[in-house]
This record gives sequence, C-alpha cells and structure tokens, in this order.
Amino acid sequence: MVCAAANVADVTETPSLLHGTEREVHADAGYTGAEKRAEVQDLHVTWYIAMNRGKLKAMTEGKLKELSDQAEHLKAKIRARIEHPLHSVKDLFRHRKVRYKGLAKNAAQMHTLFGLANLVIAKRALLA
Repeated sequence: MVCAAANVADVTETPSLLHGTEREVHADAGYTGAEKRAEVQDLHVTWYIAMNRGKLKAMTEGKLKELSDQAEHLKAKIRARIEHPLHSVKDLFRHRKVRYKGLAKNAAQMHTLFGLANLVIAKRALLA
C-alpha cells in the first residue's frame, strides 16, 4: 500500500507497489500504460490492466465487443478480491475522508485501518 498526494497519478506509483517476484499484475484503468514505463521494463510479468470504460462502450457491436466485455469481466472478478479490505475500511470503519493534515499521519492511519481490515477478513474466514 502506498499513500500519495491526490495530484499523483496511480500509474506513477506502480514501481513502489511491486516487490519484483510477481508473475501477474492485475490493475484497474488508472494504471493504463504501466507496462510501458521504464521503471518496470526489467520485470517479467503478465499485465492485466482494465480497459477504459469509454473505449469499451465506443466499440461497435459484434463479436469483438462481446469478447472484450467478457475479458474485462474476468479481469474485474480477480481485482474484486483486493477490494474487500477497502470495503471494510470504508463501510465497517466508516473512513470516508482523511482527517489529518500531512501525508505521514494519513499514511499511518491507512496502514492501521488496512491492518485491522485484514484481521476482520481473516476472522470471517475462520468462522465460515
């Protein structure tokens, strides 16, 4: 997890989110073009980055659009797994906006909240 200022694009944080031993990277449309950046060229990973919704909607009806829609659905199913901690932070802990001034304090709070969210998810898995 990386906390950055609001004016920093997601794609610029890609190298700090990878540890180097990944075989696959699944990302949303905010990371479009990440595989072309110089910082990640030496990594041998398969990139699964979501297509922009506007690009998918602009496609003409037909087999290609149907296949692209199915591929995007499969990508979204995998990415949805990492959205569960975010759901816990937003809904269970009611964290909707940052409270502190300063990136360091906000980052510390987010690390704490996501750690707690992982514990909640682990508890649910044990009880199921």
